[in-house]
Parts: sequence; C-alpha cells; structure tokens
Amino acid sequence: MAAAAARDALLDELRALMAAHSPPLHALVVPSEDAHQSEYVSERDKRRQFISGFTGSAGLALITMKEALLWTDGRYFLQAEQQLSDRWKLMRMGEDSPVEAWIADNLSDEAVVGINPWCISVDTAQRYEHAFSKKHQTLFQLSSDLVDEIWKDRPSAKALPVFVQPVEYAGRTVTEKLKELREKLLHEKARGIIIAALDEVAWLYNIRGDDVHYSPVVHSYSIVTLHSAFFYVDKRKVSVENYMTENGIDIKDYNMVQSDASLLASGQLKGSAVSGSSYGENDMNENSKVWIDSNSCCLALYSKLDQDQVLMLQSPIALPKAVKNPVELDGLRKAHIRDGAAVVQYLAWLDNQMQENYGASGYFSEAKGSQKKEHMEVKLTEVTVSDKLEGFRASKEHFKGLSFPTISSVGPNAAVIHYSPEANSCAELDADKIYLCDSGAQYLDGTTDITRTVHFGKPSEHEKSCYTAVLKGHIALDSAVFPNGTTGHALDILARTPLWRSGLDYRHGTGHGIGSYLNVHEGPHLISFRPSARNVPLQASMTVTDEPGYYEDGSFGIRLENVLIVKEANTNYNFGDKGYLAFEHITWAPYQTKLIDTTLLTPAEIEWVNAYHAECRKILQLYLNEQEKEWLRKATEPIAVSC
Repeated sequence: MAAAAARDALLDELRALMAAHSPPLHALVVPSEDAHQSEYVSERDKRRQFISGFTGSAGLALITMKEALLWTDGRYFLQAEQQLSDRWKLMRMGEDSPVEAWIADNLSDEAVVGINPWCISVDTAQRYEHAFSKKHQTLFQLSSDLVDEIWKDRPSAKALPVFVQPVEYAGRTVTEKLKELREKLLHEKARGIIIAALDEVAWLYNIRGDDVHYSPVVHSYSIVTLHSAFFYVDKRKVSVENYMTENGIDIKDYNMVQSDASLLASGQLKGSAVSGSSYGENDMNENSKVWIDSNSCCLALYSKLDQDQVLMLQSPIALPKAVKNPVELDGLRKAHIRDGAAVVQYLAWLDNQMQENYGASGYFSEAKGSQKKEHMEVKLTEVTVSDKLEGFRASKEHFKGLSFPTISSVGPNAAVIHYSPEANSCAELDADKIYLCDSGAQYLDGTTDITRTVHFGKPSEHEKSCYTAVLKGHIALDSAVFPNGTTGHALDILARTPLWRSGLDYRHGTGHGIGSYLNVHEGPHLISFRPSARNVPLQASMTVTDEPGYYEDGSFGIRLENVLIVKEANTNYNFGDKGYLAFEHITWAPYQTKLIDTTLLTPAEIEWVNAYHAECRKILQLYLNEQEKEWLRKATEPIAVSC
C-alpha cells in the first residue's frame, strides 16, 4: 500500500510540472518504448512502469490534469487490473477507444498534449496529429522528459561492451549486407538511410551487446549512405575499433545522430570512403531521398529532415533479417535441440520433486490425492523452479542468458497471459493445479521460445478438453500447406477453429518471428488476427512461433508453443505456378499425454503426436542421463488410436 501511495504522489508531482510548463500541458503521453521503439527496454527507460506501477512489456500511460489512464493489450488485462491503483483507469486495446481518439473526444479544443519526441515513432505521431486536427489540439515535442525530472533514483546508463557476432554464426559478412543495402538505396533513389531499431543495427554490423536484458543489442543508431556507414554509440562501449574500420564503418558519439541526420538531409554528411565503392558523386546527386522506417524512427530524428525528401518505407533490413540464411537456420536448429534437452531435464526433475515433496501422482499418473511434506528443505515456488530451469539451460553450449523473463505460473496465475512471478509474492507449486511454463534462451547460434503446460495431479475433464482443443489448433497450424503470398492473418484461424467450436478463444496473436541470437519477438511478419498481420506474406526460411492458448480467469491457463521454420512444400501439383509453403518444427519437448483427451483427436492428429514424440526421443536422448532418458521414453510412448 505504501508503494502505491508513493506512486500516486508522483502523479501530483507530474501534474505540477505539466501545469508549470510553457505552454501548459493538458495531457502527457508516457509510452513503453525507448528512443529506438523497442519492445524490451533497459531499466532506465521504463518510464511508463515507473509512473504507473504496471510492469508489462506493452502499454501506454496518459496523464491529464484529472485522470490517469493506461492502455494495454489482451495479454495484460488481468495483470494491469492487479497492478494499477484506484487512481488509474485501465483501457483495453481492441475494446476501448485508442488513445488518440480518447484525447480528441475528451480533451478541450486546442489542448496541448506533451510527448518525448525520442520515444514516439513517426507513424504514431502522425496518427495522433491527424486525430487531434479536428479540434486543433497540439502534439507538443518536449525538450526534456518530465517523468525523468521526478524519477530521483533513475538507473544510470551502463557502459557495457560491444562484441562481434562471428560470421560462423551470422552467416553473412558486413560487407555483403552493406552492398545489398546500398543497392536498395540506389533502387529507391535514396542517398542514405537512418536505422533506429536496435536489432537491425546489430544484424547489419554483426555486433551484439548487453544493454537490454534478454535482448543482445547495443543502444545505437546507424546511418548508411552510398559512400559511408556510421555507428552512433557510447564510445566507452567500443573495443572493436579495428573491426569497424575494416568494414568501412565510422564510430561516432551516440548523441551526434540528430545533428548528422540534418547533415544527411542536406547532402553534407561525409565519412570514410567505402573501399572499392562503385558509387560516384552523380549517384549522390541523383539520389536525394532519406529513407526511414516510420515504425522505428522517432519523431526527434524525423523533425531534422526535409519532409518532402523523406522516403517512408519498411526498413530494407527487416526482411533480410527475418529470412534466415542457411548458417542461421542450422544454428537455430542446433540451439533448439540443446534447449529442448534442458526443458526435458527440467520436466523430469520437476516431476520427481512434485512426487517427493507434494505427494503428487506425477507427470504420468492420474491417481487422486496429494500430500505436501510438512518439513521441506526448499519450498517449490514459481520462481525457484524457473531458476532451476535456467540452471539446466546455463549448462548447455553457447548459452548467453534468457530470451525473456520466464513465465512460470500455477493455477490462476497461468490465466495471466504474460505473468511474471516475483520472489516475494509468487505462488507455491500445487499438485492439483495446472502449471504453465513459457520460457526461452539466447545462445550464440540462436534464440529459443517454448511453452509447455502440465499437471502433476488429476486434471479435470474440462481442463483436458481445453488442453486438447489448444493442441488441435497447434497441430493444425504446424501441418498447414499454403501458397506463396499467404499472410499470417490468413493462417491465424487454423489455430483458433478447434477452440471456436466450443465457444473459446484467446486474446493474443498466434505467432511471431524469432531472431538469430537477437530479439525473441521479431517482425515484420506475424501470425495474428490483428490487421498488421496482413502486411507481410510468409516466405521460405522465415521463423515463426505456433502458440495458441486458452485462459480461464481465476482458474487456469493453457498454452503450447513451438518455433517453426517456413519451408517449401513438396506438393503433387502447383496451381497457378505460385509455389507452396509448409512448416518445419524445430522445438523439441513432449506434450503431456495425461492432459490429452484422445477421444477428441482424429487419427491423423494422433499420428502427428506420435511421430513428433518419436522424433523428440531420438533427437534428445543423446543429451540426457539414463534417468532422464527413461523419463523421456515414458513421456513419448505412442498414443493408441481409438477404433
């Protein structure tokens, strides 16, 4: 309660600053994003979390002189309800008015709305300005962030080192990537491009860092022209000067990107000449546009450009990064095998612990009854068991850390879609409740993301039927064959149809791209009901997750997730000469057959589970000890096909 009261007092401080500002602010927008429009941000960039108390990765706060509102999506509705104080109102994305519409409808004519121009994308700013125009409201670019002014113990910036991602894992050299990028600049008649997304800078220059928990990126920008390449970074982090020089990249101070954007716009930005460059001055004169991606470039940089000469298109790096090269695909497959072994070791360990300490019937048996030991040396909680899982992963080759905070959730907590357990408040494990674990890791050769849902007691028939519906959707998407040009929006229905038949659904997307030792959530493609999923067709060699779910508030949650690689399909025919695509699953860990109602599966679905389990056993046993092998053998025994 004291923490909530202190946070509420911050609202009063913020409103005092808003009133004293010139011009006075009628509202202040506090987004989740940093200056690179990142999903996961460093501790010092968590302004929305600081002011609201809501810890989810997605959301936006709006503070007016009378109200405080927080918008978030369906993954976080329950979490936000639990974390927001009475002074905050939860706005549900997809159900309530978008923030710009709410401002236009609820604030006065000529109201002034403050924003940190570094933390809002060009696309979002233009959407706001369009909505505000009907009442002559103003989106005002603040010279300093007002939240920072009241955040007295804001974490300081750390000078963590930049390191090189070797070509043996990256698969392509920086020279090759820059050559391809410059060809795209010429094609679009652009003299240069501003790259703001952290994973795009990291991918382009084959570098990684530790500036953001779970994402191996460096706080940096890149500007690439036909003749030069620039890397804007805190120079204290850089000990790879020779590497940069060899690749024709100039290292500049992080804060110089804004002034250099102006120089780029006027054609005056000069750097080290590209060795062997075939582009002359005529190319520079003929190509006068500056390319930005309006989803990742911030308003502060856009404001420095000649807006008549700005080329606003999806980043030319987005697709090459999403379509993995053969080396990256090989690394991802290997990383997922090691990761699957860690998950199996964890499940076998947890099964044993639940039986020994809680008298649970265990992973395989449905016998009723459980009896918790009175004197346990170590209590099993959502946090202590997830720490054990991290330990199994850490023992694997090339492990670099987790890819996101582990979602280790029991019973009602599993219904909180992106639940994040805290050591001082998390639940103890319960043999009579569902346990959902969504986790992943960063390895030098790939990024992983897997979800399994299990029950160590006797699941109810309702829980079984829900689990089976989720599994049926999971299998349907995995088994899909579809023509080139198909988007994830079209495929999303496959994972939901088995749930819809029972009047059930889930409030999150079905799949996201995944990086190669980069961000665990990677675009530009996705599998989702959201309109943005229509924008980018799936292509061979893309990676995407398959993760349908079902969540019953206050009771349980179910999700199953594998990572898939899009591949060319071997079809008998080729109607329309389009070419057809299918999926290859690269995640390996068993599904709990105890939770499956086999009467609801078709023979083909049972055959899919049995084939997956047989392959799982074959692939993972090399990484397991004898006890773990025996557990996996039992977990992957074939399901009998009902007559």
